[in-house]
Parts: sequence; C-alpha cells; structure tokens
Amino acid sequence: QDGYYGNALEAASSGGHEAIVKLLLNAGANVNTQGGYYGNALQAASEQGHEAIVKLLLEKGADTNVEGAKV
Repeated sequence: QDGYYGNALEAASSGGHEAIVKLLLNAGANVNTQGGYYGNALQAASEQGHEAIVKLLLEKGADTNVEGAKV
C-alpha cells in the first residue's frame, strides 16, 4: 500500500484495466483504500478518464466524499 499507486486496485484503475479491477473487487479489495499518487482508485480512474471503471467503482460503493491526493 505504498509507492506511486498505493495498491493494486488503484494501479489497475489508473491503467484502465477493467477486467483486473473487476477481479480485484470480486476478490474483496476495499474500493475506498487510500494511498498512492491519486489517493484512491476512484480518483485514479477519474483523472485518467476511464469512465467504465469510474461507474464500476461507484456501483461497488466508492465514496465520493473522501479527500484524494493533491494531484
């Protein structure tokens, strides 16, 4: 949970890897885990313009009120 992406979900979300995001969420990854450059998976996907992943994260309960990183 350290480093540039913070965690695997944030890395997959930032990279637009929808299948990996689904796999991680189905395996129990916390959609609201904080860390990394973007702050969380939702902000990573949003910043990179991955709309399908943003929608998926929101459907899985991503919190839109958490403060992200200062990108």
